[in-house]
Amino acid sequence: MASAFNNDKNILIKQIVNLTGELAKKWGQEEDEEREWLLQNCKNPHIATLLKEVTVKMLHVLDAIGKHEPVNGITIASETGIPKGSVSKMTRRLMNKNLIVTETIPNNKKEILFKTTSLGKELFHLHQALHQEINKGVVQFLSRYTQEELQFVTRFLSDTLEASWVTMEENLVDENKNHKG
Repeated sequence: MASAFNNDKNILIKQIVNLTGELAKKWGQEEDEEREWLLQNCKNPHIATLLKEVTVKMLHVLDAIGKHEPVNGITIASETGIPKGSVSKMTRRLMNKNLIVTETIPNNKKEILFKTTSLGKELFHLHQALHQEINKGVVQFLSRYTQEELQFVTRFLSDTLEASWVTMEENLVDENKNHKG
């Protein structure tokens, strides 16, 4: 009986692994869907042109600047999870597209702060509207589940974020050694 349970459990684990891969693919494809939404809801033809040139990560950098301006590169990197060197390259590209400008603190010429231009603010607000639309969709989707189901999903996602798959494998090897000896 226990082996039938383990077999069923293994089948479910394989399904979860496969579905996780499918979910990652789906989220990757949604970048195109998000860009399409931005283009459809954009009233400024210049921003529509820029949307074809900026990456999703550049939009995230612009978003961090719009939320925290004036803001330095370290804060942008921390806010977005993008390495400082990449943030530096993206801010240069955003400046070249006239979406952001820099300023320095009068008594500290080394620290560069970033601010959105009027064009950058317009794109920032459009991007914010997209995220509000996404949040509405997520709430609508999750509303179909019971409170208990949502509590389980929350626990599962929290555990997943804290897990290190490599460490888990090492722990299994250690547990197997302990059970044999």
